[in-house]
Amino acid sequence: MADSNPTDCAERYPAGEDAKAERVVLAFLLEEHPSQLTILELSRALNAHPGGFSTNDAVERAVRELDGAGLLYCQGGFVLPTRAARSFARLEVE
Repeated sequence: MADSNPTDCAERYPAGEDAKAERVVLAFLLEEHPSQLTILELSRALNAHPGGFSTNDAVERAVRELDGAGLLYCQGGFVLPTRAARSFARLEVE
């Protein structure tokens, strides 16, 4: 279609799917804490068939968004939940 934007990521990655990926990534990292994982290791752990662009991209987008929100900390290639994320998770359990 002449009216559609072929680079419009919002169409290819609905907000609901991104939010789900963010929840899954954060929950997994909270469960694995204090283990340190790279984004590739995280993707392998969460996806049945890792290595595909779309699955790796979803994990990378989730990490980027959670880092921007202050819920993940990326250091030296490793991804960790922040103290704030861990505290909130603890409150959710209690």
